[in-house]
Amino acid sequence: MISAKIDKVGNILVGTFHRLALFAIGAATVWAAGYEFFEMFQKHHATVSDLLLMFIYLEIGAMVGIYFKTNHMPVRFLLYIAITALTRHMVDIMSHLPINLNEMLAVAASTITVTLCVLIIRYTSARFPSDKKDDVA
Repeated sequence: MISAKIDKVGNILVGTFHRLALFAIGAATVWAAGYEFFEMFQKHHATVSDLLLMFIYLEIGAMVGIYFKTNHMPVRFLLYIAITALTRHMVDIMSHLPINLNEMLAVAASTITVTLCVLIIRYTSARFPSDKKDDVA
């Protein structure tokens, strides 16, 4: 009986922490995206790197929104963020001369690896769908 009450209080505290942390992450994302947008506006132009950074903010916001709605962390979105960040880094590598070929190849290989991970996750989730339902509020 006491154990059940402790479990209930623990679940409430963990759920509250998740929601507060997600709200903080969402607010920080909006703040950072707004700041970057303001910086682009002041420069009177946006670079490819700037646009990719805005996509990262968008993906983080979508991930937070999905977690709020479904109470499930969409792992694929983390991988999409990684792919976008690697692409942004590749743009940065290509913009500096001389081009560091080893770094460029390492980033390209990392991007392909993460992309294959997305493919594997999508395939396995379609082929072996989870029928478990989370009862944690």
